[in-house]
Amino acid sequence: MADIPEDDLEETRAALAPTLEATAAILPWVAKPKALRFDAKLNERWIAAGKHLAQTWSERHNAGSDAIRPAIFNIYAIALETADSDCLRLGEALAGAADRLEEAPPGPRLIAALSSTIECLSEPGGLEHEAFAERARHFAGRLEATANAGENALRSTVLDHLFVNEARESIELMHDALAALPPDAYALATESNKLAHQAELLEIWGVMHLARRIAETVTHNAADLDSMDCRRELEELLMTLTEAIATVDA
Repeated sequence: MADIPEDDLEETRAALAPTLEATAAILPWVAKPKALRFDAKLNERWIAAGKHLAQTWSERHNAGSDAIRPAIFNIYAIALETADSDCLRLGEALAGAADRLEEAPPGPRLIAALSSTIECLSEPGGLEHEAFAERARHFAGRLEATANAGENALRSTVLDHLFVNEARESIELMHDALAALPPDAYALATESNKLAHQAELLEIWGVMHLARRIAETVTHNAADLDSMDCRRELEELLMTLTEAIATVDA
């Protein structure tokens, strides 16, 4: 290989010099770990409390809602220890939501606000997440707004119509999944759970319970979905669910 002329090497070094200098300048900052805003043990407790709240929230339909309030107030207690204004505001908003959960039944806005807030609390990083402060303010504001909103207002006919259209698409997808060989258990469970969640937010309790029953039937009989008895049971449930959905937008 021919030697590179010295003049070319000098020109290359000169061209690279600014880049090398800039790289050398930022290396100490890259290597230096970011300072923690909160005590590590406190953050570990916050993360664990968030996971526990998420679990109790997801299990509320089967295990009941009694465990949700203590789980929320555990979050609130840790928020008090942080002495952080955003964290405290979120804890206050969650505590207020816990009080309103005792309404019979809680409104769809509150359910939706709590669901999204609890999902955020389950994210990795906890208090040290780079977007924690912004998200804490957002979800605190959303929970506070539910306290001021009229939860008992009549449902919008527009929302009912949109729900029915989406529900009919879900029903069609579930029929296709059941007709497959073998039946698509994942699609059946996914669509029925999604439909149950949407119905819950709009307080359409009959549709919610029927959709959950389909999801539970699929889960309990996942290995036998291709049997005639199981297919017949699911087809009857789908027919009943279709009739219930039709009454929403009648």
